[in-house]
Order: sequence, then C-alpha cells, then structure tokens
Amino acid sequence: MIEKAKLIADRILSNEKVHIVSHIDADGIASASIAYRALERAEKDVSVEFVKQLDGNEIKKIKGQEHPLVWFTDLGSGQMSSLKGMNCVITDHHEPENDSEPTEIKDRGNILSYCASIMELNPHNFGLDGAKEISGSGTTYLVAKQMDKENKDLSKLAVIGAVGDLQASEEGRLVGMNRDILDDGVEEGVIEIKKDTTLYGLESRPLHKVLEYASDPILPGLTGDESSCVNFLVENDITLKEDNDWRRWHDLTKDEKRKILSELARKILSKGFPPENVTCMIGEIYILPGEEPGTMLHQAKEFSTLLNSCGRYEKGMIGLKVCLDDRDEYLKKAEKLLKGHQKILVDCLNYVESIGVEERDFIQFFHGEDRIPDTVVGTVAGMVLSSGDVDKKLPILAFADSEERGGVKVSSRGTKRLVDNGLDLSSAMSECAEKVGGEGGGHDIAAGALIPEGKEEEFIDIVEQKIGSQLK
Repeated sequence: MIEKAKLIADRILSNEKVHIVSHIDADGIASASIAYRALERAEKDVSVEFVKQLDGNEIKKIKGQEHPLVWFTDLGSGQMSSLKGMNCVITDHHEPENDSEPTEIKDRGNILSYCASIMELNPHNFGLDGAKEISGSGTTYLVAKQMDKENKDLSKLAVIGAVGDLQASEEGRLVGMNRDILDDGVEEGVIEIKKDTTLYGLESRPLHKVLEYASDPILPGLTGDESSCVNFLVENDITLKEDNDWRRWHDLTKDEKRKILSELARKILSKGFPPENVTCMIGEIYILPGEEPGTMLHQAKEFSTLLNSCGRYEKGMIGLKVCLDDRDEYLKKAEKLLKGHQKILVDCLNYVESIGVEERDFIQFFHGEDRIPDTVVGTVAGMVLSSGDVDKKLPILAFADSEERGGVKVSSRGTKRLVDNGLDLSSAMSECAEKVGGEGGGHDIAAGALIPEGKEEEFIDIVEQKIGSQLK
C-alpha cells in the first residue's frame, strides 16, 4: 500500500488545484481534514464538500464542476465505474466494486496507464480488512505522509477517524495498519495510549452521567436512571464532588476506578448478561495530549463523537474547522450540535421502543419512517442492537424516509460474532438493493442502502434469503 500511496501523492502534488469530496461521518470529516491540511502545507488551492452518499446525482454534479483534480476521501471505491472519465484519486476503505483496480498491477508505468483518470488506495485491494485494519482517514493519512513527512502529526486525525468508525478489535484496541498509524502518533507526541474503561464520556461528563448514559454495554439497573447511578456511587464510597465541582472519571484514583468496575462487572453478570459485556468495558483509550484535559477533544472517542454530530446534521464544515484548530466559534457550534444530537437519539430510541422491532428467522428490523432522520438511522440501529432488548444473534436493519434523496434509507448492523459466522452486510446491501432498483454497500459488519419507496417488504424478503444463505 505504501508504494501506491506514493504514486497517488505524486499525482496530487502535480496539480495546483484540488477539490476534496468526503463522507459526512467522523471518519469522513477526519479524512477531509487530513487531506485539507496536507494540501494547505503543499501550498495548493483546495476546496472541500461533504456528501451523505456518492450516488449518481452527486457524481453528475461533481463532474459538472470540472475540477482539475478531485480527491475522494472515505468514499468512492464503490462507484469506480461511475467515476471513470473524471480526473480523481480515491482514498477509501469500503468494499470496492468488482471492476475496481486489479491488485496484480504493480508496475508503476502499468498503474499509471491503467488509471489514466482514476487512482485508488483501498485496503481490500491488498488483502486487508477495511472494517478493522484501516479506515478512510487512515488511507488518506498514508497518502498525506507520502506528500510530506511533516504530515506525520496528522496521524492524530486518522486515529480519531478509526475510533469514530468503531474499528477497535474485540480486545478494545486498534490493530493492523491502524496500529502503525497509532505508533506514528505516539512517536510524534500527538497521541498517548492508556488502558482504562471504554465507557463514553470519561473527559466531559460527571461520573454519574457516564453510568446513566452508558449504552455499550448496557449497565443493568443504572443505564437511564440518574438517581440509581448516584446511589450506586455513594454506596461504593465514591465522592461525587470536589470543591463543588462534579468529579469525572479522570479525577478518580486507581483504587476508585477498580472498585467501580468490579461492582459493575458483578451487576452485569448477576443479571445474566454474557461475560463479553464485562470484558468490552476495558480496553485502550487514546489521549490527545495537545488538547485541554477535561474537554471532549482530549480523548479520541469523544472527539470522534463530536465530529459525528456535525456530519449527521450536514455541518461537516464545522467539524473540519474544529479538526483544523479553528476552535472558538466552531467548537461552540459543534458542542451545540452534539447536545441536539443526543436529544434526537433519545427521542429516536423511545420511538423504536414504542413501535417494536420485528423478527424474521435471520434478520430483525424496524422502520423509522419520518420520525427518525436518515442521517442518524444507522447510529440508532447500532444502539438498539447493543441495548440488550433485542436478539444480538440477528443482524438488524433500520429504515428511514429520505425525502431529500427520494427514497428510503436502509442501515444495517451486525456483530463481530455474526461476521465470524459468515455475515457480510456489504454484499447483502449491495446485491439486494440492486434487485429492487436501489444501491448499497459498506462493510461486512455495517452497511447501508438507498431503495425506492414502497419496496421495503420486497427488500426485507430478499435480504432475509441472502443473510440466511450466509449464516447457514
């Protein structure tokens, strides 16, 4: 991959103007930020736009703008045939089209000849898993690093993107090429690795709120119940305030942390939850020492959540500004978006609870209609699957009306155990969507599609058969 990254870097540096097109999630925003900073340092004329999905209409619009070179980050590999004829480079990690660039072409001249207008860097073309070994921001970083070794400090953004894309292994750590990028960040002094709990909100939330809002895993008797969380901490002799300020996880001593985690483990196991719900609470956390402690920017997991909230409401540029250290105005806007995002997620989960999740033999699903925004339906699907209220032995499909795109958005989520048993949601979404006049793709553990309105039942039947064949 490194040699290919160098070829793409040379291609980019040979152009004076570059237009970046990126996905709207945390990985996409981090990818665009890496590309932007690398181009800025190379003194190139750079512009950026974010898209929900690179469909036919978006591609037509981008082609019509006649940019000298387009750099697609965290998308593009699934649309190679539609992009042919455009002068572009792709740094992506989603599963490519079948007619994507063949891996056997290794000679520099042959590569440039084959890709007269398109060059692509994708881990799947090198036998790597784009769902857990490297993210879109990771492939973008590899190119940026080849543009100039000074760009090694951008490894911080690549780690944020990988964490936001849930690429940590079952052991709670980044692996594969993500690990190499992480090592670059440690070497540059922009990342520190610590072993701790992976619960969300360690930096920014009061301790009892970390427990109250825990969703991965669910904490029985605590999640969603503020008073029970406060009582739990008091009963375990944990001081809640210090100098009238709520204590946070990073304020605790090692003994206090150990006591809390031990009691949480006991609660989880006593309620019949599987042991992996305990082990997943511990893993690596990635600290960003250049950021202010106690803020959402100090830990990669919280930073990535902030970026996700920007993208989900089509404010990717705000996230990009935060990544590029333009903080005062844009950080406040991002934090406001996050607060709204959290409220919307709670409302969406309540709606799913009210309508219920329907089960088939091999899948389960719900339809959010116009009550769940299509930009967050994937997040909601993941939260429902990890809630403990549905069967984790079945992948979940979530539908939401997409008026802007003229159809129905589908998001699917699975588990690592299902993937180990043969689940491949990327091929399921792609093949099944095509059969009903739509399009889809993604990863084996998480994928999406856009299908015509009114085709949901037909789509469900086809997906049920497809996934049934995968899991048998």
